Amino acid sequence: MTMQSATQAALQQATAYQQAVIDEQTAALDLTQARAALLPRVRSSSTATFNKPLHPGSTETSFIAANATREYQELLGVEGSLDFGTHAAIARSRALLAAAHAGTEVARRALVRGVREAYFGLGLATAKRRSAEETLAAAAEFERVTALQHTGGELAEVDVIRARLQTAQRRDDLEQARLQEAEALAAMRVLTGIRAPQPLTVSDLNPQPAIGDIERFTNSGTRPEITQAEQQLRAARSDIGVARAGRLPSLSYAVDEGFDSPSLRPEDIRQHRGYLATANLVIPIFDWGIGRAKQRQAELKAQAAENLLNITRRDLDQQFAAAHEEALTAIRRVDNARTAVADAGRNVDISIARYRAGEAPILEVTDALTTLAQQRTNYQQALFDFEIARAHLREAAGE
Repeated sequence: MTMQSATQAALQQATAYQQAVIDEQTAALDLTQARAALLPRVRSSSTATFNKPLHPGSTETSFIAANATREYQELLGVEGSLDFGTHAAIARSRALLAAAHAGTEVARRALVRGVREAYFGLGLATAKRRSAEETLAAAAEFERVTALQHTGGELAEVDVIRARLQTAQRRDDLEQARLQEAEALAAMRVLTGIRAPQPLTVSDLNPQPAIGDIERFTNSGTRPEITQAEQQLRAARSDIGVARAGRLPSLSYAVDEGFDSPSLRPEDIRQHRGYLATANLVIPIFDWGIGRAKQRQAELKAQAAENLLNITRRDLDQQFAAAHEEALTAIRRVDNARTAVADAGRNVDISIARYRAGEAPILEVTDALTTLAQQRTNYQQALFDFEIARAHLREAAGE
């Protein structure tokens, strides 16, 4: 499985990214509703009312608010409202939609980052398991040779025991490496949705990282975190307009055509048919400071959003610098570990030769085998750290 195919598979799973997509769709519907608030709404209203007569046969009604004992109303028209906060509400919804879109991109990149870490983590676990197998094979071969020499009377029994202990230690290392590989594989299956027994393997870690792999990344790209924070600031500032509009006059209106008749006879309906237009102007006068408090609250939220934007910018700059330095350090570590592995392998060969010639104790051989195992682990870990640092650097560069 390639990194690209693993990422595409993970994007199809139920993750925080999918939740962010739903949040973005919800924000788009909020914008639709905010825009529609500016437009008149068409509606039809049908009403039938029976009002009990005050006395049998009387035309006077029991409920004085009704016009007749029987009243039939059919109105078709438009209604709407005009206030200073409608445009601000639209601007807020538009900014929140843009912020949600940026949040979706943030969630996507977080998922990609998680897939990369899991992908390279599986590659690291596989490499460690292979290295443990090689180290165990070397230790087992040394134990076999030592046992043969002991049988021939050339070595003491304690040397065989020490060789056997070294093999047991390498066997335990292999079991731990297998467990880590199984855990890494399980994490990768969860992310990609690939279930057992379907095979899942990843490519090996890059054995030759170079500075050219990271120098192409710069801190000039646009990060979705910045876009999200900027749009959240715009939404907070639009909230100030919405809160301010609560302290200003507002107008609602309705225009209808239809009839309001005491019966459904055609002549009565024609007599009571017509047009009806109403307008209602509301002028706030005194609300015990509620409107002013809401406006001040919105202003404080906008100030907090601006502070968050500045903090986000500084954090992202720091992330880029840290990721760049991590990648450079990992390259140096890889070069150093590669040389150390070669030296450790040569040290094992020399120690075994010296031991067989009777020039060195068996402890020198076991120490050499332990050192070789550790240096192989360090080398694989450095390769993994480079891949992770490069992935973080790519994300910090806005790619």
